[in-house]
Amino acid sequence: MTEREKMLAGHIYDPTDPELGRLSKEAKHKAYLVNQTDPIDEQAYANRLRDLFPGLGENSYVAPGVQVDYGIHFYTGKNFYANHGFVVLDVCPVTCGDNVMCGVGVHLVAPLHPLLSSERNPRLQKDGTVHDLEYGKPIVIGNGVWLASDVTVCGGVTIGDNAVIAAGAVVVSDIPSGVLAGGVPCRVIRPLTEKDRLGVYED
Repeated sequence: MTEREKMLAGHIYDPTDPELGRLSKEAKHKAYLVNQTDPIDEQAYANRLRDLFPGLGENSYVAPGVQVDYGIHFYTGKNFYANHGFVVLDVCPVTCGDNVMCGVGVHLVAPLHPLLSSERNPRLQKDGTVHDLEYGKPIVIGNGVWLASDVTVCGGVTIGDNAVIAAGAVVVSDIPSGVLAGGVPCRVIRPLTEKDRLGVYED
């Protein structure tokens, strides 16, 4: 397997691999171009955003200030929205359903590192360069999910349809559908019910 194949499969891999280095630099350049585009030029912004995120669904938008690892392993359904300061570290697939909303400063973070420092510390390669070892786990976010400001979703997490994650939460384990959850670590607070309805227009 190539290092990229190992990475996407969730195996330990070498992040200094030349192919991964090239893809990462290209992605960071594309993110730089997105973030430097005049928002008045909506078509140029949309084109650069699509170049950064080819898996972005129909009628989707990510505000300036975005940062990525690769961008090409991030996939959304239609009507995805992310506010300023969106970060997606897509060393494994990061997948969002339809109608997902992300507040300011949301981080979707698939990378993981060994817990033991003896495995995590930088190591010397045969060519004299230094690298560490890491791995990742995919993130899956269902339809109709709202991630409020400054939410961090960690690798290996699945969030069910129509869940709401409160501001500042750190999501380290799965969250079921149709609930309000929050805290560090994030836990279910209560189900969402008809009592939460505001009476606004619905299609």
